[in-house]
Formats: sequence, structure tokens, C-alpha cells
Amino acid sequence: MGQYVFVTGTDTNVGKTLASCALLQSAVRNGYRSVGYKPVSSGCVLTPHGARSKDALALIANSNVSLNYNQVNPFALSSPTSPSIACHIERQNIDINLLSKGLTDLGIISDLVVVEGVGGWLTPLGEELDFSDWVRYERLPVILVSGIKLGVINHSLLTAAVIHQAGLRLVGWIANHPLPSVQFASEYIIDLTNRLDVPLLGVIPYLRRSEERELGHYLNFSLLRRIILAR
Repeated sequence: MGQYVFVTGTDTNVGKTLASCALLQSAVRNGYRSVGYKPVSSGCVLTPHGARSKDALALIANSNVSLNYNQVNPFALSSPTSPSIACHIERQNIDINLLSKGLTDLGIISDLVVVEGVGGWLTPLGEELDFSDWVRYERLPVILVSGIKLGVINHSLLTAAVIHQAGLRLVGWIANHPLPSVQFASEYIIDLTNRLDVPLLGVIPYLRRSEERELGHYLNFSLLRRIILAR
């Protein structure tokens, strides 16, 4: 049975998919069977094969286990908004039992499953269900992706506090630069390193056409192996 890690972010568009691909690349390069899992996505593009998420497709491209699309992204919503609103518009309901089954099935065929969330930690999936509720149900270890920009210190500390309050393990964080230039970026990273009680797994710089880049070398795999992949 594989190991699992859940990737959340300080907000939407802070680099969760980029960090998830970096985690997959790093694990694959070190000999692990690694798969990505995007249980729920919104803003998908309609294709002849159905709704497709560019995030889920990126995870598939960086996995080294053969997967079909529905294994990686069982709930693909077209509306470019919060999953709870998209579900209301599209008259769908997200069944966490199906999310859990998909997770277990991927764990059987891999050493590591990198699970990417949607938006931030408290993103709602329905009227009475947040994504974090499912993460807590599955007791998944969490990696926080902090988008290095104004407000990142507050957003990171708030997110870390809520994860701890949920009784979950925040096992590390990744600093990602979503913008080409941010004043005081290095100071933000230093401050967060001192304030967060978990290790910094890596710093990803601003990258143009990041989907075509080698990302794994931006992460400290020895730390990753010790806190996630150790059996």
C-alpha cells in the first residue's frame, strides 16, 4: 500500500499543481512509483472525451504509473468557480466515499499518491462538506504551498493553525513564486521558515511555461523521503 500526501495552498493560483508535479518528479527520479490524484476539479474544458482539467492532465503527465483520466479526476466540473457552486449549477453531488475509493485504488498500485486539493484549505465541496473534512476523514499528512506575495505570512500561518486544529499532521511547506517579481520575497520566506514548525521542502522560482520544466530538483528529496516516504 502506498503512502499519501495532501497538497493544499494558501489560496487559489498559488502553485499547488506546480508543487504537486515537483513532488511527483522528485519521487519518480528516486525510483518510486508515483501517481497524482485530483479528486475534484472545477473550470474544466469540455472535450470530445468529457470534461478535462489541465491540473489533472499535468498530474497524469508527471506520474509514472499508467492511469486513465477518471482514476485521477473522478469529479470534473466545468464551471470556473468553487466546487460547491459548480455542483449546484451542474446538479451534481460529490460523494466522499468515491473520493476515498479512488484514493485507495491508487494506493494499491503506487508507492506515493500526491493528492491535490482545490483552492485553499476550507474550500467547500457542498452545503455541509469542505475538502478539509475529507482530508481529516482520511487522516492525510499535509504539505502547504505558500504563494510568495504580499499577505503570504498571514495566510500561511492561518492555514497551518487550522490544519493543526483539525488534528492533522502538517509535514512540510513549499515556497512557490507565482509572480515574476515580489518585493521582500526572500524576507517572507525567512520569516515563514522561522515561524512554521515544519521543514521547508523547497523553493520554486517564478517559471514561464512551467509545465515544460524539470521541477523535482527544487525540492529536498531527503527531507521528503524521511517525512512522507519512510515506511
